[in-house]
Amino acid sequence: MSDQTTRRTGSSSGIAQLLTRRLRSKLAAGVTHLTSGSGPTLDYSSPPGDPGLFGPDSVCWKVHADFTSMMTGGISALLLQALHPLALAGVWDHSSFRTDILGRLRRTATFIAGTTFGNRHDALALIEHVRRIHLGVSGIAPDGRPYRASEPALLTWVHVAEVSSFMTAHLRYVNPQLSVGAQDQYFAETAGIAEMLGAENIPRSRAEIDAYLLAMRSALMASERTREVVRILMSAPAPSMAMRPAGALMLNAGVDLLPDWAQSMLGFERYAVLRRTFARPGVRLVAPVIRWALVNGISKRARRRVAATHDPH
Repeated sequence: MSDQTTRRTGSSSGIAQLLTRRLRSKLAAGVTHLTSGSGPTLDYSSPPGDPGLFGPDSVCWKVHADFTSMMTGGISALLLQALHPLALAGVWDHSSFRTDILGRLRRTATFIAGTTFGNRHDALALIEHVRRIHLGVSGIAPDGRPYRASEPALLTWVHVAEVSSFMTAHLRYVNPQLSVGAQDQYFAETAGIAEMLGAENIPRSRAEIDAYLLAMRSALMASERTREVVRILMSAPAPSMAMRPAGALMLNAGVDLLPDWAQSMLGFERYAVLRRTFARPGVRLVAPVIRWALVNGISKRARRRVAATHDPH
């Protein structure tokens, strides 16, 4: 091969690498914009050797590491939570979700990421911050019942709606073969966070989670407020034009994760088959691209932090 050909080949390779880096950077920026906002800025890269509350061998590190499944799970959790009249009353009276639904999703994402992958100090500070906020959230629901966000039973409902949705998303889009034993470990691990927030009688296994959701169904209802939350969420604006197709896909995949009975209560059963037909293969197509883009994602930074050794110099 001539020097000229070699230079031409090298130049083409360099341009391709540059374009690849730019594409990856643009995709990563669009994705992380969905989960970053005006909340606390957490340093997932330090201090060296700090395993946080769980460490890289935990199941929750594996489950919470995949951006796509966590986003769809988070949407599903928000819809499921809205079926509880008292949980919904707290959000309705004290949250800016009607004007900033993405902000609410971002704050939830920050809390989950920070308590899972953050260093121990940041994780505990996040829990204490949310616990203090809950103490100031109270009122009267439309049915006349008083509510407090710090009520242990209410905290348990919010927690179970989240972790059960995250696990359903993980089983569908990441690892359908995750053993029941590993699922039990996940629910036991994450119960510790709910306990620190003030929840009580927290389900800690797959069987306990399923039994809890079954027992709670009689306390759930779809009101006008619930339908308004659904409308706002499903029409949420994408952070950018480029993210609109992915955003619509995530929303529909989140609905598809809901149990059949919850989809029916929320009025989603009519197009359930059509939604399933497009959402599931769509997410499976998009997920590898997002994983490729997030080469420096939160979980990867946290793993490097734990693996690092402290250098006194």
